[in-house]
Order: sequence, then C-alpha cells, then structure tokens
Amino acid sequence: MKLHRNLVDAVTDGFLQITNDGLYADKVIERLLKRNKRWGSKDRAFIAETLYELVRYKRLYMEIAQVSAPLTVVSFRRVFAVWAVLRGIPLPDWYFEETPERRIKGRFAELSQVRKYRESVPDWLDALGVSELGEAVWTRELHALNQVAPVALRVNTLKVSREALQEALTGEGYPCSVVEGSPDALVLASRANVFLSEAYKQGWFEVQDVSSQQVAPMVEARAGMKVADCCAGAGGKTLHLAMQMQNKGKIVAMDIYPQKLQELSRRAKRNGVFNIETREIDTKYLKRQAGTFDRVLIDAPCSGLGVLRRNPDAKWKLTEAFLDEVRTTQQAILRQYSSLTKAGGKLVYATCSILPSENQRQVQAFLESEAGKGFQLVKEQTLWASEGYDGFYMAQMNKK
Repeated sequence: MKLHRNLVDAVTDGFLQITNDGLYADKVIERLLKRNKRWGSKDRAFIAETLYELVRYKRLYMEIAQVSAPLTVVSFRRVFAVWAVLRGIPLPDWYFEETPERRIKGRFAELSQVRKYRESVPDWLDALGVSELGEAVWTRELHALNQVAPVALRVNTLKVSREALQEALTGEGYPCSVVEGSPDALVLASRANVFLSEAYKQGWFEVQDVSSQQVAPMVEARAGMKVADCCAGAGGKTLHLAMQMQNKGKIVAMDIYPQKLQELSRRAKRNGVFNIETREIDTKYLKRQAGTFDRVLIDAPCSGLGVLRRNPDAKWKLTEAFLDEVRTTQQAILRQYSSLTKAGGKLVYATCSILPSENQRQVQAFLESEAGKGFQLVKEQTLWASEGYDGFYMAQMNKK
C-alpha cells in the first residue's frame, strides 16, 4: 500500500478532532469525506477505516508511541507510524526519516499480554466489565467488540420480499446473503454505501444490525394493536414494528428530541408506513393514556457498550458518573412508561448494553418496585457480540 500525503493529512486532522476536541468519530468522518470531491471510493474507505481503527486501539497505539493527549500533529505522527508498522505498510520519506520498527513491534508484543492495552479500554471500564461479567466473558466480549461490524439490512416487507431485495441489490453490485434465524435480515458481502442504491431510494430496506432486528419481534405487536415506542429516536425499531403490524393499528413514537422524530417521519414516508404518530414526551399525555396500550416498548438510553464496534469512540467518552446517571434514568423511565400498558398487555425493555446492571438488575428492581408489582417477567435474552452481531438485551413482561 502506498500512502498519499493528502489522505494521511485528512486522517491526522480527523484524529486530532476526535481525541483533542472530543468530537464524535462518525460526524468527523462525514465532514472529512466531503472535503475533496476528487477522492474515489478507495480513498474514502482508507480515511474512514483508518480513523476507526486508530480510535478503536487508541490507548494501545498511544502507549507504544509514548505520547499522551492532547496530541499535536508531530505526536500523532508517532501514533500513525505505529499503526503503519504493525500493518507492514512502509512509511514514505516525507513522513519520518527513521522509524524504530523493532522497538514498536517489541512493545506491541509486550503490551498485547495485558487486556486493557490489547483491547484498548480505560482502566475503570476494564475493571467494571470483569466485576459484572467475569474475566472469561468480559475478555471474550471485549475482543468481539473490537472487530469491524458487518453491514446488515432489514428488508421492508411492506414493499418487497427478502428474496426480491437480495436479487435487486446483487444486480446493483451489492452482493448479500440471508441470515439464518432472522427472517428480515440480509448481510452485505463487503462494506459499501448502499444508501446510493435504487433499492434504498425505493424504501425497500433499512440499515439495521441483526441483533437490533430481534427487538421488535419480542414486542409481539400485531395488526390493529395500539403500540407505544417510548424512546423511539429516529425510528429503526418503530418502522420494524409498523412492518410487523402490516401498517394496521397505531404506533405512538415518543422521544425528547424533536429532530429525531422529524427524521422518523421522513423515513416512514420513504418506507410507505402511515400508522405512526410522532409525539414529544408529554407527562400529561402519559397520564391520559395510562393503561390504554396493548404493547409498550422501552428501548432505553444506555452505555452503548454492546455497539462499540460501530461507535469505538464511545468507550473514551463513557465515565463512571454517566453510567450511574443512565442507570437512574433507566429505572425512572421503566416506572413511568410502564403505566401505559393495559391489563393483559406486554411491556418490553431493551438496551444495546451487555452489563447486567443496565439489564437484568434493572428489570428485577422494577418488578420489585411499586410500579412493577402488576407485571410478571415472561422471558429475557442477551445477545452477545461474540455471536457475530451487536450486543443487546431484551426482556418481555406481562401486565397481569
């Protein structure tokens, strides 16, 4: 591989923004890729993939390079040199006069024996993972969460069958395969910008991880029901629910962020979905609608530890204080929104975390609370990143 100065400069600029300024990696990369319209697909892939890799293993590379934040252009060049040496990529003359390759490889071999360096996580997070999951499970999951995530699609069966979508995408140059045990899922053979496909423009699919696609089926929503999606966001699971309900009945999609609900409305239009009502969170509405919903989904805010493969910078933004705060929020949301469930209805709690303190323990605390005494746990499931897709948790409860 030959390194080009303008691409390395873009990676340098991006990493400094992410590390020094605390900006989100996906947003930084999005802006970088708009910088030069002459960059081809390989150039763009190099920038995005290299930046994600550097962020994913930031602690390891910085430790080997013997630099610390805040970084300068010069100190980042040492980090980039580590990345290049470990991948056998020769550094050009314009980059460094000399690179200590033997020292880099030796230090890598040494640090790779220590999990917090090898998998590149903060000390406190490594300790937390061990305390909640145990050494073996945490080691396994942390390694899996550092792998590049596959691109999974969810077919919109309101418009097309999975087989027809697979054929159409393959014909457009996006070969993909079905996922056994997940009837609406396809996985791309290689990473590609499927948003440019005609099939996407026609609303035939959404990009959604296979694990995320398991949440809507847990709700068991049926045509004609009244369903609440209480933390809907931009609506990936909301649209899946609408598809399962065959566009019949009513879904009330709620969130505290109006811009996310606006995005959901745009996506619903492209998907041909018209049984969704979007609504900003309103306590008066919650009181009026208490006990009137057949199904209630709480896709709760969480640490996001189960989706680190997609958001590797999240592990550097997480703090113990934030985790304490989010656990408090989860319990409050469970107790507040559970009131929407009618007698005989179902309540589903889900997170994209793998920590029991955000999952099983939250459900147990809710069931033991005053608000949860009318509910009974029916089933729960943890989806592990080591199984190939994102880490998720979901629990279904019946209201007696």
